Amino acid sequence: MRNPPDDTAPLNSPPARGRGRGRAVRAAASADSPSPDPSREREGNEPVRKCILSGERDVRPHLVRLALSPDGQILPDVRAKAPGRGAWIGVTRVELEAAIKKGKLKGALSRAFKTGEFIIDPELPAKIEAALERNALDRLGLESRSGTVLIGSDRIEQNARQGKLKALYHASDAAEDGNRKLDQAWRIGNDVEGSGLRGLALPVSRTILALALGRENVVHIGLTDRAAAKRVSEALDRWLHFIGPEPSSVSCETASQGASASPQNGAPPIQQASGSTGTRPAVDMTEEFE
Repeated sequence: MRNPPDDTAPLNSPPARGRGRGRAVRAAASADSPSPDPSREREGNEPVRKCILSGERDVRPHLVRLALSPDGQILPDVRAKAPGRGAWIGVTRVELEAAIKKGKLKGALSRAFKTGEFIIDPELPAKIEAALERNALDRLGLESRSGTVLIGSDRIEQNARQGKLKALYHASDAAEDGNRKLDQAWRIGNDVEGSGLRGLALPVSRTILALALGRENVVHIGLTDRAAAKRVSEALDRWLHFIGPEPSSVSCETASQGASASPQNGAPPIQQASGSTGTRPAVDMTEEFE
């Protein structure tokens, strides 16, 4: 299982992904003990589901649900609200596109839905990406309206130096010197100067962030509330994992979520791992769908 949350550690998005994720769930039961009902597996308060393409298990907020519409279309259900049965995937867009091309997604969905009467739109990967981006930006907007988001370099820097910042994000078109200034303030506030701790560069511009938050000129975003930072982190995690590995200049921190931890001794930052390759056969088990 993941390490318990550290209330003092900075919380930044996204957690690292890779083949090792979810294996702790399977290791929770002793080899000599009876196998638990897969459909009842939980990690903390979250039910665990299995990706129909990679076979990896993870909690629902880290996966994407696919739903079968009444007219036979396979549609993304990123908020897991659509009625009926659904199948879960945790692969990247590149892996999903390969699975569609090779017919593996069709086979996995046929087993999950117990039918072959459905249509996979060639634009499904693009639709999933758009839905995940919208969900992540909507979450930032909700947190902004609830008063948990900080904008403005001076305000963010002040809170960062005081050790109050739990997450830090930069627009894709933010100036490097501005990023470095806030990153340094964050390290000072967390007493980890010389480490690789720094804010996460989002793949959207300041214009898009301003529209999402209903503010003007949003170049940097800070969160001081741990619960809000966790909610934002989970929404961003699914989006950024799906679109693929981050640029090498961006680090991922979140020891409290079992993710790649921030280097504390001047070592290079640990980068986000890509997802599984999607080449493992699908397994028809109850936790794969609802």
